[in-house]
Order: sequence, then structure tokens, then C-alpha cells
Amino acid sequence: MNEIEEAAADWLDQLRVERGASPHTVSNYRRDIDRYIADLESHGITALAGVSPVDVERHLADLSAGRLTGRPAAASSVARASASIRGLHRFAVVEGLTADDPAASVRPPRQGDHLPKALGVDEVARLLDAARAGEGPAGLRDWALLEVLYATGARVSEAVALCVDDVDLDDELPVVRLLGKGRKERLVPLGHVAKEALGAYLVRARPGLAARGRGGARIFLNARGAPLSRQSAWEAIQRCAERAGLDRRVSPHTLRHSFATHLLEGGASVRDVQELLGHASVQTTQIYTRVTATTLREIYRSSHPRARAGAATGADGLESGT
Repeated sequence: MNEIEEAAADWLDQLRVERGASPHTVSNYRRDIDRYIADLESHGITALAGVSPVDVERHLADLSAGRLTGRPAAASSVARASASIRGLHRFAVVEGLTADDPAASVRPPRQGDHLPKALGVDEVARLLDAARAGEGPAGLRDWALLEVLYATGARVSEAVALCVDDVDLDDELPVVRLLGKGRKERLVPLGHVAKEALGAYLVRARPGLAARGRGGARIFLNARGAPLSRQSAWEAIQRCAERAGLDRRVSPHTLRHSFATHLLEGGASVRDVQELLGHASVQTTQIYTRVTATTLREIYRSSHPRARAGAATGADGLESGT
């Protein structure tokens, strides 16, 4: 193990143990750093002091152009790789492993302002109705999973990590305890339909699944009785989307986007939605206000008689007066 690899191992351990980063985040950073270290080694660089800003910039440029992986990386992937590399070198300086930070002045490529693609309320209803129509223990589990994701806006990693003790279905307004990024806990209400779906699964399906394996206290289990994985949760949503006849890609994050968008359209404040989503900054939540504004503009253009180009300048049948 060379000097950079040793520093990377210590940095990733710090992220996991001291800063409480999720396994998913640590895994992504590890993949970025492993690729970075391999690239440096291919250029004969194995010591922290041997890395220059030019090396960092070249790596990110090669990643963006596809020279490292065979296909161009998305701007978001390059941005994350840049954050990983900057985190590693900043750690090395703070720990006294090297005097200079070659990544300090390097900035990731500017990302496009991609708005989340939320489902319409009617599309969510179709999706959840399709989930409810599923058969057997897996059908009950998938229905409960989708209802919980849409009712709480949970990240898929938060949903599959739920344990039996994290849910209180006895209150008039049930709640779930979600463990978010940085291991921050938040309580989120659970609506009536989600309570019904989760209760049905816990009583009629989960005991049989749990008897097959060692899922422990986890709520959502697979057919072998083991904890449901993020990938399996994604596949469950895809199955329900296909049954619902939705001709678009639907992911767990689609339900999270839909949850936030529908709350704002229903009158919830950005601050309230921030708390429910577990966002550290309200700026992250504010992207959804642009989503709803876009929706309103589309409604206006399609509905108002004088909103479109070429509208007549006459009365157009509109009543005069106040």
C-alpha cells in the first residue's frame, strides 16, 4: 500500500466512524478514490507530495471525456469525484501528511440545473393502486414499501433500514423514525393509507418472511427472510410502474421528488418540507419551488386564452368589466 492509499484508507475510516457517513456514501467515495489512485499510479505518482493541481485537473478532465472508463461521465459524477479528491487532500493536510493541497484550487465542472421529474398525483395513485393489487407476501411488502416511500419522502436507503421499533402505528397520526445523512434522526408522519398498508404487511406477511431467514428487526425483508436491498426496492417499484402502465422511468427518488412537490403544491412551506426530507440546507429544498413554478407556468400557458403567441388582440369572447 503506497502513501496515497494509506491516507485514503484513513480518510474513509474517518468519514465512516467519526462523521457518520452512510455506507452508500463511503462506497461511492471509495470507488472515486480507487480510480483516482490507479490513475496517479499509471503516471508514476505514489506519494502525496508528488501530486500537483495539473494532475488533479487532468484526472477530472479524463473522467469527463471518458478516457478513464470508456464513456463520458455525467457532470454529477465528475463533481462527486472532485469532492472525493478534495476531501482526501484536505484530510492529508490537516493530518500533517503533506504540506500542500493540490486540489484546493480545482473546481468541478458546472452542472446543469436539472429539475426533479415528479409524478403527477394521478400517476402516483395509479402506481400505488398497482402495488396494492400485488399478490402474496411480496405483494403486501411492495405495497407497504411504496406507500411508506410516498407518505414520508424517505430516501430508499432510509426505508430499507427501517426497523420494527422505528414505527409507531398506535397514535392517531402514526410516525416513523428515519435515520438520514450524517446519522441524523427525524420523525415523519405516516398517512392513513400508508398505515393500513404497513399494518397489513406486518401482520399478514412479515412473520412468514422473517421465519425463513435472519432479517433481524428490519421491517422490509426479501423472500429468503434477509433485509431487503436498495436494488430490490428499486425493482419492486419498477414492477409496480409496469403494472400501472406508466411509460416512464420510476425510481425510489421519483417518489421522494413527488412527495416534496405535492406537499408544496398543497400549501406546505419550504421550511416544513425541508424538515420532512431531512435536508441540511433549505437551499436544497428550494429546487422544488422551481418545479411547482414550472408546473404553474405550463398550466397557465395551456389554460389562459391570451397566454400563447398568436393570440388574437380582440375581445376573444372574454367578458369585459371587473
